[in-house]
Amino acid sequence: MGSVDHVREVALSLPRTTEHLIRDRVKFRVGRIVYLALSQDETTLGFAFPREERAALVAAEPERFFLPQFSDLRYHWVCAHLDRLDDGELRGLIVDAWRMVVPKRVYAEWHQGVS
Repeated sequence: MGSVDHVREVALSLPRTTEHLIRDRVKFRVGRIVYLALSQDETTLGFAFPREERAALVAAEPERFFLPQFSDLRYHWVCAHLDRLDDGELRGLIVDAWRMVVPKRVYAEWHQGVS
């Protein structure tokens, strides 16, 4: 089961990531680009995700994933219930979201160090 502590641990281990409190919500970003955001009650996680793939993700597993609020549909973003994700899957979603916002070179250097 995913947790806020695990989200924080994974996100802050990624190069260039910083944590911020914005409007009573914990958000993680690279530079000025937010790629992860916890809900105020910390039960759901919004994350960067390819816009063209999100409808399929939500349709395949609607009990775990859902679309963001209407005003955020213009962004590359999807949301998930934290308690329905295991730690490995959560780590993969966080890394993929981070990968969308960092330069390719940064990801490549990080990936080489992990592999």
